[in-house]
Amino acid sequence: MRSVTTDKAPAAVGPYSQAVVSGAFVFASGQIPVNPETGDIPEDIVDQARQALTNLKNVLKASGSGMDKAVRITVYITDISAFADVNKVYAEFFKEPYPSRSCVEVSKLPKGVKIEIDAIAVTY
Repeated sequence: MRSVTTDKAPAAVGPYSQAVVSGAFVFASGQIPVNPETGDIPEDIVDQARQALTNLKNVLKASGSGMDKAVRITVYITDISAFADVNKVYAEFFKEPYPSRSCVEVSKLPKGVKIEIDAIAVTY
């Protein structure tokens, strides 16, 4: 097992890795919409979704994988009524065959963000 770190996504703010590679699998921690260069967080859910997915893409790339190798995604949002907006952005990052996915409404997320996205991917 190896830990993955990249400066192209927000640094871990606790005792966890941005991702862990175990065998042929990558387990990417939840990515929130923090711009890793500036620390800024967009206000709008669409922009937050795009930033969180960009961060996830960068973590997967650093792991030797990619969005096209994702097999499982979990999306956490603080307002389920934003589901359609999130889906539109999501479709910019994933193509068929789409990974399996769950979308869960939660009461709060770190730093007061509206979305967090994690993934399981393969490296082959």
